[in-house]
Parts: sequence; structure tokens; C-alpha cells
Amino acid sequence: MAHSLNDTIKRVTERVQERSETTRGRYMERMRQAAAEGPRRAHLSCGNQAHAYAAMGQDQDTLATERSPNIGIVTAYNDMLSAHQPFERYPDIIREAARAAGGTAQVAGGVPAMCDGVTQGQVGMELSLFSRDVIALAAGVALSHNTFDSALYLGVCDKIVPGLVIAAGTFGYLPGIFIPAGPMPSGLPNDEKAKVRQKFAAGEVGRDELMKAEMASYHSPGTCTFYGTANSNQMLMEFMGLHLPGSSFVNPGTPLREALTVAGTERALEITQLGNDYRPVCDVLDEKAFVNGIVGLMATGGSTNLVLHLPAMARAAGVELRLEDFEDISSVTPLMAKVYPNGLADVNHFHAAGGLGFMIGELLKTGLLHEDVKTVAGDGLHLYSQEPKIADGRVVYGPGAGETQNDRILRPASDPFQPTGGLKQLAGNLGKGMMKTSAVAPERHVIEAKARVFHDQEDVKTAFKNGEFTEDTIVVVRFQGPSSNGMPELHSLTPTLSVLQDRGLKVALVTDGRMSGASGKVPSAIHVSPEAAKGGPLARVRDGDLLRVDAVSGKIDCLAADFAQREPVTADLSGNGHGVGRELFAAFRANVGLAEYGAGVVV
Repeated sequence: MAHSLNDTIKRVTERVQERSETTRGRYMERMRQAAAEGPRRAHLSCGNQAHAYAAMGQDQDTLATERSPNIGIVTAYNDMLSAHQPFERYPDIIREAARAAGGTAQVAGGVPAMCDGVTQGQVGMELSLFSRDVIALAAGVALSHNTFDSALYLGVCDKIVPGLVIAAGTFGYLPGIFIPAGPMPSGLPNDEKAKVRQKFAAGEVGRDELMKAEMASYHSPGTCTFYGTANSNQMLMEFMGLHLPGSSFVNPGTPLREALTVAGTERALEITQLGNDYRPVCDVLDEKAFVNGIVGLMATGGSTNLVLHLPAMARAAGVELRLEDFEDISSVTPLMAKVYPNGLADVNHFHAAGGLGFMIGELLKTGLLHEDVKTVAGDGLHLYSQEPKIADGRVVYGPGAGETQNDRILRPASDPFQPTGGLKQLAGNLGKGMMKTSAVAPERHVIEAKARVFHDQEDVKTAFKNGEFTEDTIVVVRFQGPSSNGMPELHSLTPTLSVLQDRGLKVALVTDGRMSGASGKVPSAIHVSPEAAKGGPLARVRDGDLLRVDAVSGKIDCLAADFAQREPVTADLSGNGHGVGRELFAAFRANVGLAEYGAGVVV
């Protein structure tokens, strides 16, 4: 049954379409032209093809002489990311499945994939955001060989999926499917881990107890189980139609997980130009798909990092997103899930309660999603309300959960945890930023207090250890934007600020840096733009200034009378240019775009 589209969703979509008319039109013209040239391999010389097929053993003759589709695998496999370790075996599974279906598959190339959990609070985090653009570049090199009829993208975590989507959009004339690896089984509950972190920050437990808790939480192959950026990425791929339905949160090493990889391979062969159901990525990644993705982000209480990544991803497909699009969609999208840090459940509990299939079905019924979209599974987003199961070793789809299995974790759209998605755009004389409010107590949505200004997150921790925070405080951590030092996440400040909050102080964070998708209970005005290194207003804030962070009215201001007349301070950023590979990213820091447009380098 068709449901009328929500007026705000319709208005935002039309606004995005109008704003993107020129860029999207130019993009689609290029994609249609590339598609008109036909399958890529037809344009290679015999010598080109011989090089491409030399290592393919039993598949050489099929590649060289038959009209069979060839899949390019772009993999982010490594052993450093628990979420990506399962990908080690995927190429063998994919090649075998492709062969059985009359096609072929080759690893086109690998892309780097760093673990933000390893680099949190470390110098390496200053390369994290830029790794997204490196991943896009590396995937572009992989697909440049021009021998592929479709692509499978193997990636899960924070910057990896956005980088791969940028590449998939750039090669939008190729069909492409994203293949996940799934979350690790549940370990130590995330809220218990967070309590141990806060006790360690307060000096109440030693490092041995902290290490024990961390290892019990992050304990096996698979994605971390909290609802941070990695799992927000997986949600996004379903809402935008780039995953097979129901594939995001199936645990690694299970029969269903492997069957879904086989099914994804078979589908990638079916949707090439050589068949009758050609579905290039450019047709999937349109304005409606990105609006659907933002709705999913708000309904699940997803990571703030996606507010950076989605505009960059969209631009690769000729679509222009703005902060006001996120805020307007948030204002009408109900928060339907409570997954840590917004609640006590993890993604395994969420999936068992009905998961994305239930949520998509509910949002379609209330007119908050575009049903009339192309996806890799077929036409219409209703396909993603189905649930995959195994029959005779193969994936079959049936009706998904018609109702929530646990209303403390997942609720219908008609009875949500809160009526809005909990993302607020902030604007004022301090610049433009945003706040995720879904996990922030309502009484903390407005904070007015004196500023303490820092240029390094470690200095905040030192001030805390020295007992310097004794009154309500708005902590300003500036020169943390992409031009300054690559815009690292400041997640390691969360335990410190949480301790102050638990002591009864009103505290908030204001920064031109980022906070992790795992953060949220401390009110944080993040991604403030223009950044301090570009002479943005944050560079004019002084210790003791009265600041007001207001997530109700969407304001972020310094109340000092002479604020506008002050000269911005500068900082010595020379130390940000060397060590742990930072030398290699000078060109990125010099050319990166503003945070409000996605902090892109290559898009």
C-alpha cells in the first residue's frame, strides 16, 4: 500500500534536487556516456587482457574468450580491524560463487583501513579523516584497470565505507554492492566498559582493571558492538540500497553470513550490462537515496561523523547536501532505537529486536522514506523490510518482524523514544556547528558558563588531574579542524567530561574537531566552522568569556561585548606536520574543504 510522503521529507528532497540540478546533471551525463561505451574489457588490447588474466588460472579462458561478467573486488581487509579480519576469506568465497554462477571475480586492489579504536587520543588519529580520501583514491586506482563489469566493496568501519562510496560514485557506471562482515558477538556490556573508563579517569581503578574491561568488550572478529560510526555505516548501506537486505548485523563465521556473501556475488553478476537488469551505482545514489540515508541516521541515533561523510559521499554522485537538510529531516524523524551510547543495548540486541527491517517498514508506513528508489536488490525500498534466512544452503527472503521484539530497544514510529532524531544545527557568532542530543539529558540542552580554552586535548586532561575544574565550564578545544591537524576525534575527553558532569557541574564542549560516534552524554558543539586555523570565531574566544550553547534554539554564542572587535589568535601548528606519517599529508591539510561541506580533499 502506498503512503503519502511526509511534507518535510518532500520539501527537503525537492530542495536538494534543485540545489543539485547542475552538478547532478553533469555527473549523470558523464555516467551515461561511460555506460554507452559498453563493457570495459571490450576496449582492452590483447596485451592488456593477457596481463590482466595471467594469474587467474582456471578462469583465464573464461575471461579471455567468453562473454561472462567479471567482478572487481575492492577489499579493506587487514588484521588490525576486528571488523575487517573476516574479509580474509571473502575473495575465495566470491571467486568460487562467481565461477559456479558462470562468471569470474578478481581482487582489483586493496585499500588502507585504519582502526580509530587504536588511534583514539593518539597522534595517528590526525590521519583518520584524511584516510577516507586516501581510500577513495586507492579504490580508484584498483578500478582503473578497466576490466570489470561490476564491483564488490568489502568494508565496514569509520572512514572506509565513506571512502569506498566516494569511489563507487566516481565509477558510477559500474554496478556495485557493498558486502559487510557483521558485528562481533556481545561481550562486556558497553555501559559497564564506560563506567570502568570513568573510574580510571578519576583514579579509582588501575590500568589492570581498565585493560581487563577493554579486552572483555573488544574480544573477537567483527565490528565493535556499540552504535558508533562503523555500525552507522552499515545501517546507511541498507537505507541507501547498497547492501543486500538484512545483511548488516549478521555475525561473522555463521552460515547465514557466508550465504549472504554468496548471494551478493550472484547479484553482482546479474546486474551488469551483460544481463537484463543493469543497475549502475549512479542510478542507486540519487537525491532520494541520500535523504533516505539521513532519515535512517536520525531514526537510529547514529554517529555524528556521518554528518561529515554524507556530504562528501553525495558530492561524488553530483548531489549537494547541507547542514540544514540534516536538521530539517531530524525535526520530523522519530528516534526509534536505543542502542549504546543512546541506551544500554548493543547492535546484536537491536538486530534481534527486529533491526533495520522493522525500522524501514515502519518508516515507509509513516511516509518518512522514499519507496520509489532503485536498489541493488531491485526496485523499491520495501525490499529492505524483508528478512534473510537460509533454505537448502541459500538465502531466501520472507517477511521481516512485523512488530518490535523488545520495546526498550526498538519502538514503532508511532510510539518512539522521542519525536525527533536528536541532531541540531548550531549557529551564532562562534560559527556554525552541530550537536547530537539524542543521548544528552534535556536539562543539559542549554549550557551557559565561562570558557576554558585549550589547543590540545591532553591539556584538558592535565587541567582535570590538577583539579582546575571547580565550576560550571564550557571547554573550548580549538585548532582541531581539518586544516590544523586533520580534525581528530576527541573521544578520549569523554570520560573526563563525564566525571565532571557526574560531580554535578554543568559542562559542555565546543570544538572545531570531531567527537566519536560512541560519544553523546556530554553536550558537545562539534565541527564548528570556519575552524580556528582559518581565522574562524573560535580563535577570538578567551578564558573566562561567558559562552552559551543552546541546542533548543540552535544557537552557539560568545556573550562578551567586545567579541566581534577582537583579533583572532594564531597557534604554532608546526608540530602537527611531522611524525607518524603526518609529513605525507601536508597537501591534504592545505587543500581540505570546510567541515560543513564534508571536509573533503578529493571531492
